[in-house]
Amino acid sequence: MKRHTTMGARIVDGSRSPLLQLAQDIAISHHERWDGGGYPHGAAGEDIPLIGRIVAVADVFDALTNVRPYKEAWPVDRAIAEIERQSGLQFDPHVVAAFSSLVKNQHSEIVQTAPVAQPVVVPAVAARG
Repeated sequence: MKRHTTMGARIVDGSRSPLLQLAQDIAISHHERWDGGGYPHGAAGEDIPLIGRIVAVADVFDALTNVRPYKEAWPVDRAIAEIERQSGLQFDPHVVAAFSSLVKNQHSEIVQTAPVAQPVVVPAVAARG
């Protein structure tokens, strides 16, 4: 699971496209933590590209507020509270403040327009002999 950061970055490595260069920064840095406890490099604070710090918050918000095979979706308020709790630990406090302000101001719109995610059921495949 942790290899997706470096694999994603390698896929777009060497591109001259500004968009793909941004994608590379996101791929390699979105699981770094503000406190240095993330991966793949253990970068901390402002050594993590700003785009990675922003996507880290968005990625966790998305993961928390949508159904996954292993968990139910969290209510938006609970997800915001968890992200705020991780401010200064997992996340850049400035990014969390901006995110919280934006989401709290748009909460009713987010709740009304959010798609209802359904779990995906994958049928078992018989082992080939």
